[in-house]
Amino acid sequence: MNDVAVIGGGPVGSRVAYRLAGYGYDVVVLEKKGDLGEPVCCTGIIGMECVKRFDIDDNVIFRRANSAAIYSPSGKRLNVRRQEPQAAIVGRAAFNVSLAERAQDRGVKYILDSPVGGMEVREDRVRVKTGDVSCEARVAVIASGFGSKLVEEAGMGRIGDFAMGAQAEVETDGVEEVDVYLGKKVAPGFFSWLVPTSPGRALVGLISRTRTGYFVRKLISSLVTQGKITTTEPEIRYAGVALKALSRTSGNRVIVVGSAAGQVKPTTGGGIYYGLLCADIAADSLHRALENDNLSAKSLADYDRQWKKVLGREQKLGYWSRKFYELLSDRQIDRIFDIIKSNGIDEALMQSDDLSFDWHGKVILKLVGHSALSRTVRSVRLPFPAGRKD
Repeated sequence: MNDVAVIGGGPVGSRVAYRLAGYGYDVVVLEKKGDLGEPVCCTGIIGMECVKRFDIDDNVIFRRANSAAIYSPSGKRLNVRRQEPQAAIVGRAAFNVSLAERAQDRGVKYILDSPVGGMEVREDRVRVKTGDVSCEARVAVIASGFGSKLVEEAGMGRIGDFAMGAQAEVETDGVEEVDVYLGKKVAPGFFSWLVPTSPGRALVGLISRTRTGYFVRKLISSLVTQGKITTTEPEIRYAGVALKALSRTSGNRVIVVGSAAGQVKPTTGGGIYYGLLCADIAADSLHRALENDNLSAKSLADYDRQWKKVLGREQKLGYWSRKFYELLSDRQIDRIFDIIKSNGIDEALMQSDDLSFDWHGKVILKLVGHSALSRTVRSVRLPFPAGRKD
């Protein structure tokens, strides 16, 4: 019997496995894919804070970015630029493989092509069913991504709010900067992107609650017309994007980590950094529980408390701003662009230490409370009562 069975061999699952193996535990990772290097529907943009904290291998980084161009519904452009790189664009498949190799170097066993069909929590162990084979462990970690049925089967409920993401790899002609497009006609309530990766290649995608396929094909057609990309009919991949975390992410001999738990940025849907942070918290909590041989729901609830201390407020503010943005009309978004430019708010933010690729709460509060923007904010029916962000 293993000490820990990790379900899901993505970055978060591999990080949990790596950390637990470092504590000396016998860990197995069960992955439904036959090859960890298979393409992933994820843009792979991570902040430099994430790169440094988790010592991301340079070999998986396509490029580092210090700027982006954000376009309003009417085509107004807002430049976001700093002297030092703020983010890195990683090859997601290579990133998966890199973190898995780190875990394997510590003795973690990976069983590929093993979709998990269910779990049985017993008094002294968890039995994980994969086809005709069962794997037993003292505790199970669900890190299988958004929409995993195992989460609900384990009694954690469902993700309370989500959208759909769509993305395609395309050929480009001279695109060197990240472009972000806003507006109801582009990605209603969300945003779309063009992200250069390797020379002559880029990722095109968006998030939307409805008609995701229609909007991404429309985006691709528009970018072809503009001459920014040359691929007309790329393969499009889809994935669910959690916008709200589970209220409970632990139970008897089971915890949930990463996108499966909704540990993402509600503003952008990005989940790599938050997932990796929670992977470390999960590993530390599990280490204490395994040492004490107490894997009860009460004992593992420490994991919930710890990750919510780190991300709870940030997620609440991010979700509030997400719901607020979805209420804006294209005209109001354009108006906000005008106010930001005419009042030098963009330049002030570029100089502010509060501006962070990963932590958006302080900037959200600054923008909402800015005197020049307050009238526009008041003109929108807020998603929650004024003064309340939870």
